[in-house]
Amino acid sequence: MAHRFVVIGGGPAGNTAATTAARLGAEVTLVERDVVGGAAHLRDCIPSKAMIATGGAMDDLRRVAGMGLGEVEPSVDLAALRARIAGIEDQLERSVSGLLASQGVRIVSGTGRLVGPHRVEVTPHGDGRVEVIEADTVVLSTGSRPRIPDFAPIDGERVLTTRDAYPPPTLPEHLVVIGSGVTGVEFVHMFSAFGGEVTLIVSRQQVLPAKDPEVAAVLEEDFLRRGVHLLKGARAEGIDVTDDGIAVRCDDGRVARGSHALLCIGSIPNSEELGLDAAGVETSSGGYIVVDHNCLSSAPHIYAAGDLSGKLPLSSVASMQGRKIAEHALGLHRGPHRHLDYEKAASAIFTDPEIADVGLAEADAFASGRKVRVTKVPFSASAKALINDDSRGFVKIISDPATGVVLGGSIVGQHAAELISVLALAVTAGLKVNDIVESLLVHPALAESLADAAE
Repeated sequence: MAHRFVVIGGGPAGNTAATTAARLGAEVTLVERDVVGGAAHLRDCIPSKAMIATGGAMDDLRRVAGMGLGEVEPSVDLAALRARIAGIEDQLERSVSGLLASQGVRIVSGTGRLVGPHRVEVTPHGDGRVEVIEADTVVLSTGSRPRIPDFAPIDGERVLTTRDAYPPPTLPEHLVVIGSGVTGVEFVHMFSAFGGEVTLIVSRQQVLPAKDPEVAAVLEEDFLRRGVHLLKGARAEGIDVTDDGIAVRCDDGRVARGSHALLCIGSIPNSEELGLDAAGVETSSGGYIVVDHNCLSSAPHIYAAGDLSGKLPLSSVASMQGRKIAEHALGLHRGPHRHLDYEKAASAIFTDPEIADVGLAEADAFASGRKVRVTKVPFSASAKALINDDSRGFVKIISDPATGVVLGGSIVGQHAAELISVLALAVTAGLKVNDIVESLLVHPALAESLADAAE
């Protein structure tokens, strides 16, 4: 009898676990209540990046004078933008669904919950009959949703969560963004590129408080150049809504006024209705499922992945978790089994300039007293950056001074999200800085700055 592999939640973690398990010979059922591909992924991550790309194209047009062309002032076609985003979402959903179908995965549209250690109850959409599925392995990957504080009167019109903003019903004349983490700064870039006025409420003394101060400084400089208002050291505690605008009250007495407010203050896991108690699955105080290095919960056959696992909330990490789970559950590995090392995951922030990093951060190394070698090269020394008329930013590489092994790095500038892949490979494979130096790279190319920094 085939191994019965049941997945609740079809986002990046769930659909990758399902396709991998099917390829390894399991009988796979995937339960999804919303959209195959994941609501947080297809209706949050992907639309935001699509809108950022549109904003980036507008910024490029504004910069054409620096390329020897006449000045251009672009405008947004909101209907066309909305149709573009819907088209991307639809194509990606069909692609994921088609892959699952080709692997023989059974997709059930409905809500799944545990009703015992090895039993999953599925309530279908509409008038269908409730079904109970027996499972040898269960993967829980139901994702997360935006966190909404008690003080925020979300209406989807003037006070928005991130999922109300792809795009919003009308483009804000003056958007007040609450939260200066990754999501918040991406929205600041997006709507300032669209031509709106933007105020960012920064609860700490720098944007991106978890990032390298040098990285944050480059982004703050660009925000100020764009005319973004930064309210540093302010924490939102109330939002007043009128017929023609909003007012965000802060704990230090300052008030940020605008046409719209946008909440970007994190997310909470979708774990409440999974029936975890019925299967003996332990959760943390924040509602995340407690997992080990194999993403295995306190129940020996129930795994959790993606945002629900409380690890890095990245689609790339979720997909890798899904693959590792299927391999572990079915005991089939191609060669030695590598555990997922979250400290070696590359991440990017799609602002302008882009920001990306991987591995050990300079501040963390110094805080722990670890000796490292830090080398940094500005893009102003890059021929390709000058050709592109955009020399903002830098490449920074962190390495072991004794062995030369690449430990981490950060990039700020054009195509940083693509360039970081070279450093991610170096960190994962334990390559040395000399391996990068000895690589014959294209000239002229931005990647040459990686070799320059390594040298």
